[in-house]
Amino acid sequence: MAESMSLTQIPLTIIVAATTKNGIGRAGGLPWPMLKKDMAYFARVTKRVSMPKDTGSLQSDKLKETMLSGTRQNLVIMGRKTWESIPPKFRPLKDRTHIVISSQNRASLQPIPDDVVVASDILSGLQTLEESINAGKSVPVGRAFVIGGSSIYKAALELPQLQRILLTRIEKDYDCDTFFPIDLGEGQESSSEWRCATHEELRDFVQEELEENPVQQESGEELVSLRFQLFERTR
Repeated sequence: MAESMSLTQIPLTIIVAATTKNGIGRAGGLPWPMLKKDMAYFARVTKRVSMPKDTGSLQSDKLKETMLSGTRQNLVIMGRKTWESIPPKFRPLKDRTHIVISSQNRASLQPIPDDVVVASDILSGLQTLEESINAGKSVPVGRAFVIGGSSIYKAALELPQLQRILLTRIEKDYDCDTFFPIDLGEGQESSSEWRCATHEELRDFVQEELEENPVQQESGEELVSLRFQLFERTR
């Protein structure tokens, strides 16, 4: 994030896994068995602090990465139900800064670490975190990811700084009762507001090599295909 930019203006990226019918949840949890490859992708992408590259020196790039990763952390923004769906031993998520959106005040929630911001909406959460950073109580933010659930995705989509969606398309239908708020379409059928980025653009944004074809994931006794995609806002 540029030093002159207010945190309330930081570009936001949604990261979400959804079925071919845009299903993302059921009964407060995930509708599919654990998909280790998608979980690992989520962890890598949301932890990785974006680095300036292409200096012509691999050694220089690695030095910058080491220095910057120690002074910044990416931000994950989620609703209360998403926070509570994370097993207690794994929350807060390691090496990431957290904002939890809730209509309840902090005292009404389950015990939450002091360094987790609780706010009534995304912008007020960003403002509170910015004040904490300026006071030296929190580290500066790298990238900001919105990780769910559906109502938080919907709220983020209404903000002009929501610029990208990282979608893991699960190419299998599961019984869902919660859905992603918009239909992104596929390829040439992308919506007028969202463009499906090329594989090279996806690779450059997440800063890792990815299979262009769907990845096969064992799930119980069956194989599930996962397709990693990036959508960028066009207006």
